[in-house]
Amino acid sequence: MFLEFFYKLREAGVPVAIQEWLTLMEALSMGQHGSSLFSFYNLSRACLVKSEAYFDAFDRAFANVFEGVEGALNVTDELLEWLEDPKNFEELTDEERAALEELTGDELMRRYLETLEEQSERHDGGGRWIGTGGRSPFGHSGEHPTGIRVGGFSKNRSAMKVAEDRRYKNYRTDVTMDLRQTKVALKRLRNLTRSGPDSELDLDQTVDETCKNAGEIELVFRPERRNNVRVLLLMDVGGTMDPYFRPVSRLLTALHEERGLRDFRPYYFHNCLYENVYEDAFLFQDSSVPTGELLRKYNETWNVIFVGDAAMHPHELVGRRGNINPRLESETSGLDWLLRVRSHFERVVWINPEPPAQWPGTQTTNAIGKVFPMFHLSVDGIEEAVSALVGSRPVQAAS
Repeated sequence: MFLEFFYKLREAGVPVAIQEWLTLMEALSMGQHGSSLFSFYNLSRACLVKSEAYFDAFDRAFANVFEGVEGALNVTDELLEWLEDPKNFEELTDEERAALEELTGDELMRRYLETLEEQSERHDGGGRWIGTGGRSPFGHSGEHPTGIRVGGFSKNRSAMKVAEDRRYKNYRTDVTMDLRQTKVALKRLRNLTRSGPDSELDLDQTVDETCKNAGEIELVFRPERRNNVRVLLLMDVGGTMDPYFRPVSRLLTALHEERGLRDFRPYYFHNCLYENVYEDAFLFQDSSVPTGELLRKYNETWNVIFVGDAAMHPHELVGRRGNINPRLESETSGLDWLLRVRSHFERVVWINPEPPAQWPGTQTTNAIGKVFPMFHLSVDGIEEAVSALVGSRPVQAAS
């Protein structure tokens, strides 16, 4: 299997040399790969990939070789085959929609697992089984106020849970198209102040003091001007954010290359902030950082930028155990975590890639807009967001 992996990497264009391969073999013999496929993925990528430019090719080769080694959440290949070619959904009437039973997260998962055990064939258009185009809580391409999506793709953004593991990809930091405009919009982050030891010659003061000393030179030094701005970037990734991959990548690239920042740290999340953020967009546990640790590590002077469409099932935002991934549920709601961020940091903004005209039509976007000032992911919107971060007075969220 490992030799197949080596050749698949070569076929995908990843320049793996014998030296890197032997390094991986040595690490495996030492037990550095851990006990999960995720750990082996991180180890092999660290040993074999020399540049982030090859991350996508590496991921394709890895998935090709190791797909199915660790299965998804109780979703079998047979079930996914039943869910292919979804039935066209017939819109519900208001009366039919009102009659649908709203389930709690616990009840939803309990019924899903029971249905999974009982189901033995494909179903479409119904109200009970895991299928397509119906009013059942389970499946996809239908409608239910508290459903769990199995297979398919997000259409109405209304799923309370998603059954299968979700895989995303990192926003790139090497995007160049329209990058200059984004960098210009971020220029105001260069808020220079004098700090540190007196190491820079103050020419004007030196001349003044020399004149006062009747020509005897008196050197005067002052602290250097440095940018004191620190930025914490928290990015929603995957799902409804996929169409905005390029503009978010441009923003991340511009911030990475903004040399004037005193410090910059990017993290990922999906849909809403919960107990953990992630250093990698795959949202592997190996790359997770507790959000509470984030609040302890970064003090209130850091400037926080959220990037996301703020669109999700309302339960994900305000409900206990609202995380769309059943494995990562917790008792604290996403809204509570957002409020903790707002109370901890002095300046926080939310940048939304969706057109502002669509914001009023999304319940969760309206709710988040009352917590943080929200700006559009455009040149003008970024300039306004930066002004809110470094201006003399923080911009307040809408009441």
